[in-house]
Amino acid sequence: MNENLVGGAGMPDSWARLWAPHRMSYLSGENRPLPSNDVPCPFCTVPSMQDEAGLIVARGITAYVVMNLYPYNAGHLLICAYRHVADLTDLLDEERNEILALTAHSMKVLRKVSNAKGFNLGMNQGAVSGAGVAEHIHQHVVPRWSGDANFMPIIGQTKVLPQLLQVTREALADNWNLI
Repeated sequence: MNENLVGGAGMPDSWARLWAPHRMSYLSGENRPLPSNDVPCPFCTVPSMQDEAGLIVARGITAYVVMNLYPYNAGHLLICAYRHVADLTDLLDEERNEILALTAHSMKVLRKVSNAKGFNLGMNQGAVSGAGVAEHIHQHVVPRWSGDANFMPIIGQTKVLPQLLQVTREALADNWNLI
């Protein structure tokens, strides 16, 4: 029998796996506010941190830009309101306008720093829509490049991020006011 085709728990098969056991703590609720725990909202606590420690790229008046700790792609940013509100309809006009302005500016900076060719933008409104932190509104800005969905995520079911979050944050922050 070919050992590469053996199924079963812990046995070799045809899949090469890159393990990320740290993700299980997030999936189980660690560092994420859920009804079942007393974890504080990360989007409320991050603004009190120094920019480098909190991975904050830029600060506005009513919203800020931060690196996503669980990125879909290199350079994945979150635009967060400072105020703890869950829904787009709960935002004040100033907050909604600044989130949109910071989103547009993020796109310009990502194009300059990483030569992004496209973007996925989105807000997951409510836990049932996939929001990991449903109680605090945040806009995703995910840079895209031709070929970034290569065999690794499609066949290998793995995402390769080519740069550390701290390095990406520094490059974006350094260029934020140059655009």
